[in-house]
Amino acid sequence: MKSIYYLIFLSFFINLNCFAQSADYRQSIDSLIAVTSPRPFNGVILITQKGKIVYQKAIGYSDFEKRVPLALSDNFRIMSNSKQITAVLILREVEKGTIDLNSPIRKYLPHLTQTWADTVTVHQLLNFSGGVVEINKPLAFKPGTDFLYGVAPYTLLGNILTRVTGKTYVDAANGLFKELKMNHTFCYESAADQPNVVNGYRLEKNSFIKQTPPLTQNQWVDFVPAGGIVSNAIDLNTWDTHLHGGKILKPETYKLMTRYDITARHDAFGSLKIGYGYGLRINDQTAVTHIGHAGKGLGFVSIKVYYPKNEVDLIVLENIYHEDSNLHYYFENKLREIVINSSLTK
Repeated sequence: MKSIYYLIFLSFFINLNCFAQSADYRQSIDSLIAVTSPRPFNGVILITQKGKIVYQKAIGYSDFEKRVPLALSDNFRIMSNSKQITAVLILREVEKGTIDLNSPIRKYLPHLTQTWADTVTVHQLLNFSGGVVEINKPLAFKPGTDFLYGVAPYTLLGNILTRVTGKTYVDAANGLFKELKMNHTFCYESAADQPNVVNGYRLEKNSFIKQTPPLTQNQWVDFVPAGGIVSNAIDLNTWDTHLHGGKILKPETYKLMTRYDITARHDAFGSLKIGYGYGLRINDQTAVTHIGHAGKGLGFVSIKVYYPKNEVDLIVLENIYHEDSNLHYYFENKLREIVINSSLTK
């Protein structure tokens, strides 16, 4: 009889412990996004583990003027998270043998007048070690010796993709989204064509100021491979689980994407200098390895982080940023740390 009571007690204790563990990150996140100082949270959060949703939340407005509430399915500009998609498109061509990572970009873009096209490689564009500042300017440093983040390297990668595939970047990217059934993800070309994008805002002196793209139509064409893709949390979770689950790239190609020979610091990933692969930041310097990328601009802030050991994926999309640039990734940094220190990654 005592053994029966012991089993009942043990079962109760296990269930209570599991509940406490599941509640730890939920309560922490709920408390975090309830604060309004130093700035309010306005966006969506989606966390999955092994493909199952363990946390989801939409807070704030997609349109402050009309007071339209945000929904998890709303579309955001993902800005520099677009680079990861461009990197994958390039790597799929590497798998086909149409692109060689170690070839100078002159091989694919013979029309470039800059002499550095003979020395900067595709690999160095992908991991920002080529020193490319702008296409019509000299290099900032000898290729392979430093890290310089920017738009131009991924504009060039988009041009390379077009040259070797015979498709526009938009057609190539949209084809991949269709393949993965990311039905709400697309390349942003013009506001008239894409009405289902939430507004982006800048929070300045307690006022929300709507941000509009400053680029011309032609400038958008070059910007899209670096920061012009629109998506939502659900589709981005599909992307992460497929990419890190081996369903987009071959295992050996994925290893190329997630290796690094250059390091850099980023506001959304703490104070450490961590690895930069191909459109991915790799943090293997802490107790819990995590892989991801961030993006911001035009009133939008985003972060995608995958924790491979426990197959946990964190997606955060916001459509405001603060006038103080030090606060742009305030919530993204704290959410990333909450997951690291939670039962999800233990």
